[in-house]
Amino acid sequence: MWPRIGGLRTLALGTPGELRARLNALVLAGVKTATAGLSTEYAAEGEELEHAGERLALVDDGDVLVGVVQVTGVEVVRFADVPWDFARAEGEGDRSIEEWREGHAAYWARVGSPVTADSEVVCIRFRLVSGAYGGITTGDLGT
Repeated sequence: MWPRIGGLRTLALGTPGELRARLNALVLAGVKTATAGLSTEYAAEGEELEHAGERLALVDDGDVLVGVVQVTGVEVVRFADVPWDFARAEGEGDRSIEEWREGHAAYWARVGSPVTADSEVVCIRFRLVSGAYGGITTGDLGT
């Protein structure tokens, strides 16, 4: 199971270090409003998919709360069928769906989860509810 903070599942983007810091900064700036995972990751961790309306605790490398996001939509699609509008919402600077696929395939291969065209990708859209660099200082995690 994934860690919980204040009853919320955590959202740890990317891998620890520079990548996670950059992705968190994009979320906190309102640029990144989507993220992708693999359905196999959920199965391995015994986790259910997120659902619309669910709040997630965005965490840094030390599992310190840096923001709260609310899921606005979840869709599972084949890697080859991830749409450009979703990839663009990830806010990571990809200039095309092909560039997004290349980058994500390389990332998942690096972390030991190589993908094929048929791999199931969990496409999560969200909105920032609260957040601040250095950790949450105000706000209600659950409402």
